[in-house]
Amino acid sequence: MNPVNYLYLAALLFTIGAAGVLVRRNAIVLFMCVELMLNASNLALVTFSRLHGTLDGQVIAFFTMVVAAAEVVVGLAIIVSIFRTRHSASVDDSNLMKL
Repeated sequence: MNPVNYLYLAALLFTIGAAGVLVRRNAIVLFMCVELMLNASNLALVTFSRLHGTLDGQVIAFFTMVVAAAEVVVGLAIIVSIFRTRHSASVDDSNLMKL
């Protein structure tokens, strides 16, 4: 399979994730779309790494997955906390951080 096809797939996944972030208002869906965008960037990194014959992109993709896992843990904890107080996971309804 041609590596350019992987780049097209990464661009498509990133576009779907970006559209989801811009259109949707549910916090859980937003996190899923951000994860989709991170996975698309990981796919592009691994593809470029494979094209150049180095492991740099794969190492960066691994660290990106570790940071994304930590981001999900913290983000879901915040969402659960907001959901318990507001009974809604909508981003528009959440003004808990305002003074």
